[in-house]
Amino acid sequence: MAQQKKGFVARMLEGKERSEEYARSTLPTNRFQLFWDIFKGSFGKIVKCNLLMLLFFIPLLIVILFGGIYKDLDLYPFGSNLTIGYPATPDVQGLSELVTFQSEGMILFGVVIASFIVAVGLAGGMYVVRNMVWTEGIFVTNDFWRGIKLNYKNALQTALFFSITLLLMKTIINSANLSLATATLPKWQEVWMEISIVMSYVFLAFAGMMSLWMIALGVNYVQSFWVMLKNAALICIGSLPQTIFFGVIAIAPFLLFLINSSFLMTWSLVILCLFAFTWTLLVWLDFAQWLFDKYINPKIEGAKVGRGIYNKNGESEVNESEAQLEYKRVLLSQGKSQLVARPIKPIDDSLQVYELPQAFTREDLQRLRQSKQNIEEDTQAYAEEHKNDLRYVEYNKQFDEREKALQEDVSKNDKKKKRKSPKTLGK
Repeated sequence: MAQQKKGFVARMLEGKERSEEYARSTLPTNRFQLFWDIFKGSFGKIVKCNLLMLLFFIPLLIVILFGGIYKDLDLYPFGSNLTIGYPATPDVQGLSELVTFQSEGMILFGVVIASFIVAVGLAGGMYVVRNMVWTEGIFVTNDFWRGIKLNYKNALQTALFFSITLLLMKTIINSANLSLATATLPKWQEVWMEISIVMSYVFLAFAGMMSLWMIALGVNYVQSFWVMLKNAALICIGSLPQTIFFGVIAIAPFLLFLINSSFLMTWSLVILCLFAFTWTLLVWLDFAQWLFDKYINPKIEGAKVGRGIYNKNGESEVNESEAQLEYKRVLLSQGKSQLVARPIKPIDDSLQVYELPQAFTREDLQRLRQSKQNIEEDTQAYAEEHKNDLRYVEYNKQFDEREKALQEDVSKNDKKKKRKSPKTLGK
């Protein structure tokens, strides 16, 4: 009974990793698996992070809501027959475009102002989700406020970049529509106005994709605004098809609001409150980490590759923290767990230790010694008989492979430490 209790305590202390059931192959091996593991396994944290972000997005939502109501009220009379009744409006040509120009200008200016508050939630949210993608242990509330301190500047730069670009592009579009509606222009000017409208929409879409890359760059690397802006543009152009595809998936919860359906509108509001903002960041930062690992991090001395996923080839990160290296060294020093590496005979009543009487003789001591020797020989015979059982063979094989991989990792990192320490790029 004491031996069984000891085995249970040892299993509790050593944990799942030291048993034969443990297999690192069950960990995510690619970014797609990692995304679903995070979304399903940390849904509560996703909802909590989304609610914290939503709190700081409320001013923006209020601006959009009341701006839309104000715009509808201004445009309402133009949907009726203005030629009936008294007094008659003499000329309404271009009046609708003028009202749109004025009302949307006010709304978008409010969006720019609200960006200062939105950046607070964005900074905290992108830091929490980044840590999820890196599979680091997180405490949502603490990490959210820490993310605000570390990333507010980058988040504000991104929010202002997109909101100001949106204001300028919509101003150009509305100005062109107003000119086409009110002025008699030559044919070439009309064509130029139409081209400017199309190009403004194209540039606005490109600025939106750049903003997503600015979020990913800002939370992963230390860069100035202009360097981050340039890098975002280059990455956006270099990975345009993937950027469009994953960008659409990332903002899919918000695209539901464009569908004119009361049923979908209800579900859209539910999704908005539960995980819409976190979904966008999780999809995008997971994709961005894949691209960084493939094209950028391997070329940067000191940058880590493959954070959050397990490499099937046994290759792990070369650049690791001292805590990670020390943990691997401890694993190597401990060696195999004798509880699962070799057969241990279950306790039964076939052999027992001889109990000494209160008044014992030399013969009693010999019997005690012989009983212990019999138990030891029986245990060794059992271990020899079952040493080739599949469970022990598989465990020893997995341990040897893991020990070899750990030794290679420690060796690589020890060699790396002998070189000059690189400048830290990540946050």
